[in-house]
Amino acid sequence: MNVMVRNLCPVGDDHDDHGHDGDVLETGKLPVPDNVLDAIRTLIAWSGDDVTREGLLDTPKRVARAWKEYCSGYAADPGLHLSRTFEEVGGYDEVVLLKDIPFQSHCEHHMAPITGTASIAYLPRDRVVGISKLARVLHGFAQRLQVQERLTAEVAQCIQDHLQPRGVAVVIEAQHGCMTGRGVRTHGVTMVTSRMLGVFLDDPRSRREVLSLMGRP
Repeated sequence: MNVMVRNLCPVGDDHDDHGHDGDVLETGKLPVPDNVLDAIRTLIAWSGDDVTREGLLDTPKRVARAWKEYCSGYAADPGLHLSRTFEEVGGYDEVVLLKDIPFQSHCEHHMAPITGTASIAYLPRDRVVGISKLARVLHGFAQRLQVQERLTAEVAQCIQDHLQPRGVAVVIEAQHGCMTGRGVRTHGVTMVTSRMLGVFLDDPRSRREVLSLMGRP
């Protein structure tokens, strides 16, 4: 298979029916329950600081609203971003690849940041989706408490289920705050995970080509 990558931006509009690019949850005025504020105050006090000092008076509310935004993916269905597809692509049937998409998540073990990039590719069968939607799927799953392995698998399976392409390939590379900021405190180390479905799993040549396009020979 002669693998090619073509920019399909004109086919899929980045400024979609959702109104803006990013689906940012507005949390600035979100009411915060008292038990949540009390829990955060308890954590601050247990950490050794004085929750009544000036710099920390509004911290519980800020932290609560920040976490509601960090975990906004629980209120979203990432698959909805793949519901609008396009068939008029001039016979294009080669690989569609979106490389090095930045993302941030939080690990479910220590609730520490996971920061990295993802490359997402699929080999369309008879329809494509706007390329911004691939990033939206990633962010929808990343904005939850996660482990990188599951995040990788969820993104790939969502694309497979909704687009039914000939193949899907997802590679994620990330740094984990639970390793860099605590425990072994080892910086500069990245974790790489991948998930291959369809032709990219079954055909070694196709897998090599898509990994090469991702910059991973």
